[in-house]
Amino acid sequence: MATTPDDLRELLSGAQSGIERDALDALLDGVIAAPEGEDPDAWMTLLGVPLDPAARTKLRAAKEARARSRAARAGAATPAESAARLAALRRELAGRGVAGFLVPRADEHQGEYVPPRAERLAWLTGFTGSAGLAAVLPDRAAIFVDGRYTLQVRDQVDTALFEPRHVTDQPLERWIAENLPKGAILGYDPWLHTVEGVARLQEAVARAGGSLEALPDNPLDAVWTDQPPPPITPVVPHELAFAGKPAAEKRQELGAKLAADGLDAAVLTLPDSIAWLLNIRGGDVPHTPLPLSFAVLHRDGTVDLFIERLKLTPGLQRHLGNGVAVHAPAELGPALDRLGEAKARVLADPASAPAWVFDRLTRAGSAPVRGEDPCALPKACKNPVEIAGTRNAHRRDGAAVVRFLCWLDAEAPKGGVTELEAAERLHGFRRENELFRDLSFDTIAGAGPNGAIVHYRSTEKTNRKLAPGEIFLLDSGAQYLDGTTDITRTMIVGNVPDGPLGAEMRDRFTRVLKGHIAMATARFPKGTSGSQLDILARMALWQAGLDYDHGTGHGVGSYLGVHEGPQRVSKLPNRVGLEPGMIVSNEPGYYKTGAYGIRIENLVVVTPIDVQDAEREMRGFETLTLAPIDRRLIEPSLLTAGEIAWLDSYHGRVRDELTPLVDAATAKWLAEATRPIG
Repeated sequence: MATTPDDLRELLSGAQSGIERDALDALLDGVIAAPEGEDPDAWMTLLGVPLDPAARTKLRAAKEARARSRAARAGAATPAESAARLAALRRELAGRGVAGFLVPRADEHQGEYVPPRAERLAWLTGFTGSAGLAAVLPDRAAIFVDGRYTLQVRDQVDTALFEPRHVTDQPLERWIAENLPKGAILGYDPWLHTVEGVARLQEAVARAGGSLEALPDNPLDAVWTDQPPPPITPVVPHELAFAGKPAAEKRQELGAKLAADGLDAAVLTLPDSIAWLLNIRGGDVPHTPLPLSFAVLHRDGTVDLFIERLKLTPGLQRHLGNGVAVHAPAELGPALDRLGEAKARVLADPASAPAWVFDRLTRAGSAPVRGEDPCALPKACKNPVEIAGTRNAHRRDGAAVVRFLCWLDAEAPKGGVTELEAAERLHGFRRENELFRDLSFDTIAGAGPNGAIVHYRSTEKTNRKLAPGEIFLLDSGAQYLDGTTDITRTMIVGNVPDGPLGAEMRDRFTRVLKGHIAMATARFPKGTSGSQLDILARMALWQAGLDYDHGTGHGVGSYLGVHEGPQRVSKLPNRVGLEPGMIVSNEPGYYKTGAYGIRIENLVVVTPIDVQDAEREMRGFETLTLAPIDRRLIEPSLLTAGEIAWLDSYHGRVRDELTPLVDAATAKWLAEATRPIG
């Protein structure tokens, strides 16, 4: 592996950075193992000294040289590599006396995005989807994925090594019960499974007559000899102007709640909870400003934060304050031991905390209290400053989207625009905003039949040109310092085709729009959950014998995760009431396999609603997203007078708020795109 040149260390020494040789090497390795982000030089702030252009140039060169040496050995497995890696893992398991092992696509935080170090499933099998799990036994192995990835898994994985199985129709628990030899040990890494997940595995293993064992370390890591280190990106303050509430105030309020509930402490394992609580942000995973870390919140409002110190930017400790003590990640175990020995009542979330946390506390003498992460609900209910920020972010984002739509309407009918080019052009418009920090997820740009793949990602292999008369679905979002956005617009390229196909497109699009309007205009009593509202978005589709196979809405953070709980709008049961300040998406859709996809998505915020003579406290939605809905795909005869009034009012607001933010040519296009239907 390339090493940092001695003259670079001398340069930093001359600048009085104080960083040691080994620490600089570790810093570079951690930076390489992290997403690069929009500012590839942001990591240099961790050196703590001003750097002139020559020093920056040398640092870039050192990072690039070290990255090249790692890149040659990184990435998902090829079929040949997968066979060798599977054999090596089986030898390691046999040496430990373990018959089988589970490899989930997960990290210690159960996050949607994971760092390269945690991409164990891709390293072993070649599968790069965002969800999945492999089960390995001495003579067979299987990989479990959901319906989004049934085609991808067969394209990427050697099915002679790993049998592809649908996680719902052919569940892991059934496979274990049928295939684990009697008396055999099935091992798992307790850092990568929740206690709820482990309980389900226990039942399956018991049916097979085997035993389930938490292993002290991960055997796959033992054979992954060039596994990347944990990522290192700068952890910075999230300023009060954006956060709206001091971290000390949040800590005291939640600490008092713990005390009132008879609890001594809570273990926080979700990085977005820690980022929200302490008003900090990072960049350790793609598209979400998270500093990977753990924390213990005590009943007096103090916090023990377990994080790699190399990540902390100069002055961050001052921002954290005296109530937050910083420790190395390895000190989490001893800290839990002390709580257990003191017989402390410690809260941990069984749905998100790793089983390791519960095991460690139990062994130390504590009886962990199972309950929801105490940050989840207050984080979801945005404060007035956060709501004002997200409104501003959506205006600026709307201006970028409208500039893009104007460009697309002019260029796509010519037949030369590709999915990847469209996604990059929109990214470029967003990047011009000074508060822009990243995309909030990889853009979904699906032309024609690709739009029917719900979680489609365009690649050089699948990249399709936008053809006249086809539908183009674009689902995208951005991370701004004052808010997170997520918007889907479905457009016709050129004109809607004549005949039955065009009539069908308009019918389906309008039914999706009717569902979207039904959600946007809903009024509901306090305590109503998203699962109780989900039917509103589907009714117009159901009346025609149609439906869609994804949720209608997910929670969204404030310059945090684009997918946030505990609220959601879905067929799946959810008891969490929709409370003022919660942001959720409103995104019904329709997908015709092999032809096209339709989705209309806005973000909305829950607000209190005054209803004359109401006997109950009522709620409703304020739409945040600002961008036109393609009028060419609407069949007005299917809309009621009330629905037309909503659409015209919404388009009037889009026009009024965005026209001052765009150029004259875009403003002219926007005026036509938002022309009233009624």
